[in-house]
Amino acid sequence: MKDKKLHMIGNAHLDPVWLWNWQEGFQEVKATFQSALDRMREDENFVFTCSSAAFYEWVEENNPQMFQEIQKRVKEGRWEIVGGWWIQPDCNIPSGESFIRQGLYGQRYFKEKFGVTAKTGYNVDSFGHNGNLPQILKKSGMDHYIFMRPMPLEKGLPGRIFHWKSMDGSEVTAYRIPFEYCTWGKDLEKYTDRLKCEMEDGEKELMMFYGVGNHGGGPTKENIKSIYELNAREDMPVLEMGTTEGFFQSIKSSGRVFPEYTGDLQHHSSGCYSVLSKIKRENRRAENLLIAAEGYSAIAKVREGQKYPEDFKTAWKGVLFNQFHDILAGTSIPSACEDASYLYGQAMAMGQKNLNYAVQAISWDIQIEENTAMKPIVVFNTHAWAGKMAVELEVRGLSNDSFKLTDSAGKVLPAQRIQSEAAVNGQSRLLFVADLPAMGYEVFKLYTDVEDVPAFPCVKAGEDDLENENLHIRMNPDTGYMAGLYDKKANLEVLRREGARLVVLEDKSDTWSHNVFQFDKELGDMKMVYKKVLEEGPVRSVIRVKYRYNQSYVIQDFRLYKDLDHVEVKVRVDWREPQTMLKLRYPVNLNFRKPTYEIPYGYIEKSANGEEEPGQTWFDFTGEHFEKGCMYGLSIANDAKYSYSMDIDEMNLTVLKNSVYAHHNPKVLEEGVEYQYVDDGIQEFTYLLLPHQMGWKSSGILEHAAELNRKPVTIIETFHEGSLPQKNSFLRVDSSHVCVSAVKQAEDGQGVIVRAYETKKQEGKAVLKLPFMDREAELAFTPCEIKTIYFPYDHSKPWHEVNMLEW
Repeated sequence: MKDKKLHMIGNAHLDPVWLWNWQEGFQEVKATFQSALDRMREDENFVFTCSSAAFYEWVEENNPQMFQEIQKRVKEGRWEIVGGWWIQPDCNIPSGESFIRQGLYGQRYFKEKFGVTAKTGYNVDSFGHNGNLPQILKKSGMDHYIFMRPMPLEKGLPGRIFHWKSMDGSEVTAYRIPFEYCTWGKDLEKYTDRLKCEMEDGEKELMMFYGVGNHGGGPTKENIKSIYELNAREDMPVLEMGTTEGFFQSIKSSGRVFPEYTGDLQHHSSGCYSVLSKIKRENRRAENLLIAAEGYSAIAKVREGQKYPEDFKTAWKGVLFNQFHDILAGTSIPSACEDASYLYGQAMAMGQKNLNYAVQAISWDIQIEENTAMKPIVVFNTHAWAGKMAVELEVRGLSNDSFKLTDSAGKVLPAQRIQSEAAVNGQSRLLFVADLPAMGYEVFKLYTDVEDVPAFPCVKAGEDDLENENLHIRMNPDTGYMAGLYDKKANLEVLRREGARLVVLEDKSDTWSHNVFQFDKELGDMKMVYKKVLEEGPVRSVIRVKYRYNQSYVIQDFRLYKDLDHVEVKVRVDWREPQTMLKLRYPVNLNFRKPTYEIPYGYIEKSANGEEEPGQTWFDFTGEHFEKGCMYGLSIANDAKYSYSMDIDEMNLTVLKNSVYAHHNPKVLEEGVEYQYVDDGIQEFTYLLLPHQMGWKSSGILEHAAELNRKPVTIIETFHEGSLPQKNSFLRVDSSHVCVSAVKQAEDGQGVIVRAYETKKQEGKAVLKLPFMDREAELAFTPCEIKTIYFPYDHSKPWHEVNMLEW
């Protein structure tokens, strides 16, 4: 066996939060790092490997002396920094931009503090890995990737070592850890015996990860002693303490050709993508709020001289820490989840403050004429495309229907009063649909106490149906579910059976749902309590249906707008059923169906096999219409959920999974014990239905989903002089298949970063226009490519492409 080698990787998997709070994790990091330093003093051959910039920042700020010693060991090459990210996150739920920020803040921290960046991506405990990670890793300076899950029984792969590729062609060399990422016993013989079997099948070099983990600890004295003893035996391969980088360089220099794999790495712990709705919703909100705030803060700095906030990095670090796989996946204890909410709250408060400063700096510079009978309302679009978007805001003094609303050119628009959030006289919410410019604003003018009240026809609403020019919704009077969704322009019925069904399923699995791939044991449908027309107006009409199952209730508000091409459904849940799952079901009238899910900065096509799949803001079913024979589909987007399933002809959005907090098999729940359940209580979210002809790529679902998650920002202004017009666009991209996803100040403070990605697997050019900087860039995109563009403030310097680290 001495012609074979085991690269012994001394590590300690550190869960900063799991069955303990982050404060305990904080101490655990220091104790583990100190132990690793002690082993180095005892043995000159010992090498330690560790990820997660957040841990190093803790030590730097709390124990500078220890940090300095770590810096010395890194310089010596005996402490290997891997991962390159702020934390080891869940690798499905965070947005594409969040994954980029993991590398942006992680790698730049490592470079600043240690003079190195990680070459190896490292997520050994994450439960699945989205298919676009190779591109993000590669453009964040990493050539390799180490993971453990999914295990072989959960996902067949072409080899333990393979080239993992994303749809744009980027690739990293990936390694699936055999068996475990840590060792629990003193003696390593049983672990090396496992790997010997694999080496007998032809592998010449493998990595073996040793050291106590999860709650830290790291390699022990007995571990190291065992390595020397085993290495002295002829029946053992060479055991060499080393680094992951050394392993990858060795196998590459061997000349061996490794197989390729394109796609995601699933399925392990499929319940993690639906359990603990609160944390997942807060994550989505924080991500979107920070992106909106950064974009307008960058514009306000250039256009108005408003100082760019310094606390965005702090806000993002909080979000990134909360994306740790045992926090965002919902598998930690209740008090740890409460701590996570504090961090999300901090991030959202910072984002909200910064966004307000930015848009108010801009709105104060708009020329608005004096008119005491008029309230000027400035509406900002945070997206780099123009579009029609629903706008709601509280307006004091709007107590009756004697009002009219115009756009900046004086055109009268349909508008309606809806119920205020306040239960006092003299205040209502104003609702209208605004056709907004790309990454810009328009001033709308509200006139109250007018005599010439404009008259617009209402969106048709009956006891059991809603109808506009595009769609006709029919409700079953007995069940309260959707009996039909008719596309009037295509002249076809979308649904095969009742849609919007709330189906309760039994879920006796643990919090992770280990070894469970689909949830299909139905306990029953929720039953209608009442149904009524909630709103009827020229902008939208709404039917509200309330449902009950045992002690639980759900309200669905089905909203149909006059000027929008989709159905919006607002959902309020009050859930009290232990060990259950709740799904929303929409059966589609399609044959030859192809499911597609959004993933971070991309999409993936899957099978309609009923398995639970992680996804981002939307999923789609497209096929041949059963009756018409044309290509047709239905897309569903939402603002809070991440778990879906497609089964034969049915689209399923998983609303919740009400497991016991941190219940891990094989632990059996005890009778008579009152456990806490993660999704007990009240939650809200909104989803939309977008029927479309042809495939999802021509439906606009990506834009609609983004608009649902990042709504227009409104300011009730006053009258003042200004240099800006009443309608303006600051940034846009001229392309039907390229999306601008982030705008921010560059990390060096000397320019603006714009991130854009190709959305439809189509090669082509896009023109990026930044009127606020008087800049323009023509870009050539390959299919599914993510680009990061740097626009210097100094106009004598040209714009240029940079990597995701802004280098």
